[in-house]
Amino acid sequence: MKWLLRALLVLLLIAALAAGAVWQWLRSPLSLAAPSVELSIEPGTNPAEVARAWVGAGVQTDARLLYQWFRWSGLAKQIRAGSYEVHAGVTPRELLDKMVRGDQILEQLRLIEGWNWRQVRAALAAAPQLKGKTAQMSDADIMAALGEPGVSPEGRFFPDTYAYSRGVSDLTVLKRAHAAMKGRLAAAWSKRASDLPLKSADEALILASIVEKETGVSSDRSKVAAVFVNRLRVGMPLQTDPTVIYGLGEAFDGNLRKRDLLADTPYNTYTRGGLPPTPIAMPGAASLQAALNPAAIKAVYFVARGDGSSEFSEDLTAHNRAVNKYQRGGK
Repeated sequence: MKWLLRALLVLLLIAALAAGAVWQWLRSPLSLAAPSVELSIEPGTNPAEVARAWVGAGVQTDARLLYQWFRWSGLAKQIRAGSYEVHAGVTPRELLDKMVRGDQILEQLRLIEGWNWRQVRAALAAAPQLKGKTAQMSDADIMAALGEPGVSPEGRFFPDTYAYSRGVSDLTVLKRAHAAMKGRLAAAWSKRASDLPLKSADEALILASIVEKETGVSSDRSKVAAVFVNRLRVGMPLQTDPTVIYGLGEAFDGNLRKRDLLADTPYNTYTRGGLPPTPIAMPGAASLQAALNPAAIKAVYFVARGDGSSEFSEDLTAHNRAVNKYQRGGK
């Protein structure tokens, strides 16, 4: 009995020492191969692979010990995929807590109101730490991957700032921007004015994109929308330069000439009536709202005053006076 008691005491002592060592290890800073270590954890990575990946990235400890800590904590299944960075002084406890909280390194992609699709693709290509999955995809392939085969990508993404984890696919970010635009457009369409000459939410998106490009100051936005809505009502051509410029594509050199206004393309709203076939840019929330709830004015003309704002007129005589005053220096 004495021998068994002594053996039990020895085992208890060993267990206590081991527990103490583990406790001390959990509270002690891990050695790092560099001042900071980064790791991207892909979805579906199991805890053992995560532990090995941290060691491979530069956390200088035993991967088996790190994995056992993940298991023993009961939080192993709560580790989130994403991009993480740890610095000198991080403990095993803090490392696991960071992954469970999803305290990731985030980059940002900003999509600007009024940008066209070419500019969106350029921003995706230039975005830091964003995996360029779409670089080798055609526009049609991208839209098919987003669940809208046969739809033009122009104007289909909501302009906003999108935070993302390092190493994520650019298609993942595009999905968020695409879903955001669909949601915003649907919400605006559901609250549209009752007498609009628009047959669908898609037509509203096209009109909103024109409003976005034609508005100089935000206070004019609903009036600009009203001019185009009024023209659609009476069958007047929209006659808006931004659509012509869009139709010229990369051939546009920054100087819109008379011959450009006469050159017929599907986007030339001087030579063709109604709306162009697709949006010409990404409209923001304010332009969506204005297109679907334009100002209650009868104006069918407007001209730039030179300070960003516009002068609105109900008839051609008044418009010509405004053009003479603001564009030709008359009185």
